[in-house]
Amino acid sequence: MKEKTTKKKGSILSPFKAVNFLFKKPRTLRYPFEPKEPAMRYRGFHLNDWAKCTGCGNCADICPNEAIEMVQIPELESKPAEGIKNERPKLDYGRCCFCGLCVDICPPASLRLSRDYFHIHFDTNTFTFIPKDENSDKELFLGSGDYSILKASLSHRKENYEGFSSDLDYALFEPERVPMPQVGPEERKLSFIEQVIGYNKEEANAEASRCLECKLCEQACPAHLKISDYIKAIYEEKPDESLKKIFEDNPIPSICGRICMKHCETACSLSIRGEALAIRWLKRFVADSIKDYKTALELRAAEPTGRKVAVIGAGPSGLSLAYFLTLKGHKVVVFDSLPGGGGTMRTGPPIYRLPLEAIDKDVNYIASLGVEFRFNTTVGKDVLFEDILKEYDAVHLGIGTTQSRSTKVKNIDKACLALPFLQANKIGSPPSVGKEIIVIGGGNVAMDVAREALRLQHIQYPGQDVITKTVSLEDWDQLPATHDEIEEAKAESVQFNPGWGPEEVKVENDKIKGLVCKKVKSVFDEQGRFSPTFYEEKQILLNGDMIIEAIGQAPDFSFLPKELLEKLRFTPARKVEVDANGMTSIPGMFAGGDIVNVNLDAVTAIADAKLAAAGIDRMLSTR
Repeated sequence: MKEKTTKKKGSILSPFKAVNFLFKKPRTLRYPFEPKEPAMRYRGFHLNDWAKCTGCGNCADICPNEAIEMVQIPELESKPAEGIKNERPKLDYGRCCFCGLCVDICPPASLRLSRDYFHIHFDTNTFTFIPKDENSDKELFLGSGDYSILKASLSHRKENYEGFSSDLDYALFEPERVPMPQVGPEERKLSFIEQVIGYNKEEANAEASRCLECKLCEQACPAHLKISDYIKAIYEEKPDESLKKIFEDNPIPSICGRICMKHCETACSLSIRGEALAIRWLKRFVADSIKDYKTALELRAAEPTGRKVAVIGAGPSGLSLAYFLTLKGHKVVVFDSLPGGGGTMRTGPPIYRLPLEAIDKDVNYIASLGVEFRFNTTVGKDVLFEDILKEYDAVHLGIGTTQSRSTKVKNIDKACLALPFLQANKIGSPPSVGKEIIVIGGGNVAMDVAREALRLQHIQYPGQDVITKTVSLEDWDQLPATHDEIEEAKAESVQFNPGWGPEEVKVENDKIKGLVCKKVKSVFDEQGRFSPTFYEEKQILLNGDMIIEAIGQAPDFSFLPKELLEKLRFTPARKVEVDANGMTSIPGMFAGGDIVNVNLDAVTAIADAKLAAAGIDRMLSTR
C-alpha cells in the first residue's frame, strides 16, 4: 500500500520576498546604457585600409558563402606595374558568417574585422556595403565624444575599434619562398660555372603551391603571360601543359627563365609582407625539365600564305616575331651578323647567367617550325637593306643596341668598351685582363662586366691578389643596376665607388695607371633630365691598370640608306616611333625591342613582337 504524501503549502508572504531584490544590482546588462566590450579578437564588421588594399580579390575567391565581390572604384587609379587594381571588396552581410578567412588570406593585411556588430535597418540594401576604415573614411568613423551606441550601424562606426586581424604566422599563404640553390660567391667567382642551379621537382612544386592565383603578375608582365595557369600546371605536376601555356605568349622560356627582369614578381601580392613568388625560376624549371620542346608542344605552322617577312636581328624581339608569324603560315627569314641566335643575349649576359646551350634550345625549336636563319650575315654589307625591302612583303627591325657609349674623357682611348669585352669572352677569345680593373658605370651591364672581369682575373692570376672596382655617377640610392646584381657583385668582392665621375685616364709611359674622378653634385636637373654637375675641387685617383667603360649602349642604323633613315621618326627619348600595329613611319617596316621600348629587356621585346606580329598579319591579310 502506497504511503500518502501531502504537498507542503507555501507562505502567503512569499511573493513579498521579491521586494528584497529591488535594492540589489541586476545580473543582466542594462543595454545600451551598460554595453559589454567585445573580446579583443572579436569578429565584427569589416575594415579595409584602401591605401594598402591592392584589389587582388583573394578575399572574394576564398569566401565560402560568396559574400564578397570585387567592384571597380572609378576614382581610384589602377597601377598594373605595381600590382594594384582599382577594385575593392564589397560585402553582403546577408551572406557573411564572419569566419575571418578573408582576413587570413589578405596579402597586405588591409582587410580586418572590427568589434562593431550592430546594424538595424528595415532596408536590406543597407546590409551590402564597401568597407573602409578610419584611414580611408574620416566621416564614417567617430571618436568617443561623437560616437553613440544608440546610432551604431554600418554608417556610424567607432574609430580605433580593431578586432580580428591577420597574423602572418597563421596566414593562409606561405610568405617565404623556397630558396633557390646557388653556387656560393667564393666558389663561383673562380670560374664561369652557372650560378643558379635551378629547382628540382619537389622544390618547384612547393614554390608553385604558394601562388594565390590573383593574377596581378599577369597585368604587370609586359607580354601578359598566363602565369597563374602555367604555375598551377607545375603544382599539378603537368610540365607539358605548363610549357604549352608559356609558349602561347613566350617562345624563349629558357632564356627568360634566366635573365627576365621579372616585372611580374614586383607586382606579386605575396611580396607585400613576404617574398614574391619565384615566377622566373619556375619558368626556368619548366624549360629545363622538358628536353624536347617539339614533342611536348606538338605545334605546327598553319598552311603557307605565300607571304614573306624579313626580320633583321635574332634577338628576343626577332625570335618571338618569327615564331608568331610562322605559326600563322607566313615565311620568315631572320638575318643576323652573329654566328647564332639570341642577339645581345648571345654576346652580353655572361655564361654564368645565361649559357649558350640555354639560348640554342629556344632558337633551335623556333627553327624547327620552319623559320629560316641566315647567321653570319650583316645587313648593309653582305646583303643590302634595299634588296630586302624589294624581296619581302614586310620587314621587322629588331637590331637592339649594339654600340657601346663612351665618356670621351682624356685618354679614354686606352680603355676598353663593355660590349666588345663581353662578346669576346662569351663567343670569342677571352681577353687578357689587368690585376686592378676599373669599370665605369653603375647599371646591369657594368655589373656583368665587373663580375666577368673578376672571374677572368682569378683564372689568369690564380692565387694572386686582384681587385675589380666600379665607379659611377649615381650614388647608392640612384644606382640603376638591380638590387640582386649589386648584392651579388658585392658578395664576390667587387668594390664600389658611387657618386664619382671620370675626369681623366691617368697614363704613364703609355700605360694606364688609374682614373682621376671628381665628386658628383647631382646627376639630373630639376626636370629629371640627365645633366650631371660636379664639385670640381673634390677629386680622387682610383688606381688601376685596366679600364672598361660600361655607361650605356646605342643602336647602329648604318645599314639603312640615308633617305630611309631620314624618314624614320623617333620619340623624344630617341626611340623608334611605332604605331598601334608596331609599324614605323615607313610603310611595311615594323620594329621592336630595345630600339623601341625603354625597358631594355627580353620580356618587353616579346611584347613588342606580339604587337608587331598581329599588325603584320593584318596588313598581309588585306593585301
